[in-house]
Amino acid sequence: MMKSLIRWSATLSLLGSTLLGTWSAQMPKVLALPEAEVIELLQGVPVFTITTEDGGPLIANLEDQKVTQVFMSQEDANRFLAQLQKNQPEIGSRVKVQPVSLGEIYRFALANNTETESLKFAYIPMQSAVESAKKVLGDNGQQYQGGVPLFILRGGPENSILTIEQNNQQVIPFFFEKAPIQAIAERMKKDQPDIAATMKIEVVALENIIGLLQTQDDAMLKQIQLVPSQETMKFIQEAIESQQSQGQ
Repeated sequence: MMKSLIRWSATLSLLGSTLLGTWSAQMPKVLALPEAEVIELLQGVPVFTITTEDGGPLIANLEDQKVTQVFMSQEDANRFLAQLQKNQPEIGSRVKVQPVSLGEIYRFALANNTETESLKFAYIPMQSAVESAKKVLGDNGQQYQGGVPLFILRGGPENSILTIEQNNQQVIPFFFEKAPIQAIAERMKKDQPDIAATMKIEVVALENIIGLLQTQDDAMLKQIQLVPSQETMKFIQEAIESQQSQGQ
């Protein structure tokens, strides 16, 4: 089964070591991929923001820059809110954690970027993912330079990137945590030991992937699939079950 599902993409040269930095939140006016396609690609990833009573994001003014935080983990967002309620109860009592898709964050960022003013989104990664990224990068002779880590598997012919067949289409999975991609690598050691010997896990930054979608014209970018963490997958499942029970 694993042999039939796993392929190796032609080398996607855009995904090189240059992706280990952080992404500037400034949005270009002209996008390489249509806005709707970028939003669709990002839509399946829930993230968590702190919102005010009117539904807008909680904004901090840092050095004349407006910044709002976007958490990859609901638990991290809840901890931040609890700390805010303790330290600044006058603000904490009027805000809440709100789930929203990464696609909607992207749409909001575009709408709030003008020549005179822009809103910067600070993406807050899961600490466990950061620790995994530091180890992977350290093993590869590199250093973590910030951003939300995404994990990919590279190897096989021409040191290509892992792709997986899904609904008769080839997708390039980018995982928000290391464990799933590590599990694939372990299974391939049994199913395809010759290829497994060439494999290694690599780390790229979510912010840079978004930057590529904005600035590069490469059909393979449309094959990218962002795979949420187990915590977020559980949140999605619970949300679906809640909707189903309400519809009955």
